[in-house]
Amino acid sequence: MTRLQRLFSDQGQSPWLDGLERSSLSSGQLQRMVAEGIRGLATNMAGSAHALARSTAYDAQIASLLGRALGAEDIYWELLVQDVSEALAALRPIYDRCGGEDGLVSVKISPTLAQDKEGTVITARSLQQQIAEPNLSINIPATDAGVLALREMTSEGRNVTVTAIFSLRRYQQVVEAYLSGLETCPGDLSGVHSVALFSLSQVDTAVDRWLFARRGPGVPQLQGKAAVAQARLAYRAFWDRFSGPRWETLAARGANPQRLAWASTRTPGPTQPGTFYLESLIGPGTVTTMDPATAAAFGQHGTVAQTLDLDIEGAANVLASLEDAGIDMGRVGSELEGQHVAYVARTYNAAIAAVRTKVAQLST
Repeated sequence: MTRLQRLFSDQGQSPWLDGLERSSLSSGQLQRMVAEGIRGLATNMAGSAHALARSTAYDAQIASLLGRALGAEDIYWELLVQDVSEALAALRPIYDRCGGEDGLVSVKISPTLAQDKEGTVITARSLQQQIAEPNLSINIPATDAGVLALREMTSEGRNVTVTAIFSLRRYQQVVEAYLSGLETCPGDLSGVHSVALFSLSQVDTAVDRWLFARRGPGVPQLQGKAAVAQARLAYRAFWDRFSGPRWETLAARGANPQRLAWASTRTPGPTQPGTFYLESLIGPGTVTTMDPATAAAFGQHGTVAQTLDLDIEGAANVLASLEDAGIDMGRVGSELEGQHVAYVARTYNAAIAAVRTKVAQLST
């Protein structure tokens, strides 16, 4: 049994792959990783941009679309839908075996809609009609508009993967939107699944930068600790929110908890091992995402042991010490959210530009 398989069998944590490229489909890499224990997939626009720019894997399909007078953005979505459809097929057996908890493929919608609740919902509906597979999940950022969209989409019984959660305050809003959406969703709730992706490396990078600027007493002891501390407290909040009378009423209708997931799990610098986040946040009822390189490192020498609920008091002390040092984690989260939205927009534009370049090359 591989370490990835043991994450699920021994610890109840589902490993998902972060990023999808056509080469990983055509080469059989995704299928091999599924056989080794990967149980879901989160698409990544940055990966799409890089793959389109450097690979010939998309050339044949782009050439076949040239006669349809499509713009570069429309062609991009044709390419993405093809990739997602193949990934959905590869993961469908897992979805069927586990009743829909895993085997999901999450796909981002246009980042131009990050602050547009109505546009997000309309686009999500359209995409789920175009890709009519039950293991599709719509990936939306946890902006103000995204939280509102999550509530509405959940009320319609749609699968949602919420991304770019950088603070406990925002996480609480995401959970409330999910619960409220379930409460207004009619009928059996067992087919509704949601994942809340808590970002890690960006949090430590931002907090450590602020700590370095302050250079006060005790600062070195706080560096590299914010993300794990915040994640462990989020896990405590998860158990608090998905228990008690309100949750029991929903669970009686078949509702599934909105699982916490860890994103950006590659460590940001050389001071920590590449599997640091993965090994620090292992616990039942959660998802951990990883890029292929991090998955390979964990598969070779990762330690599989429950760690997510260790030293909760220490995690609370870390956040209290950060507050004493003048660092407002809510403000950090808001700034990172804005940076993330801008970054995804840039990578999306880079992917469209790569398609445009390919179209020009193939048209000559």
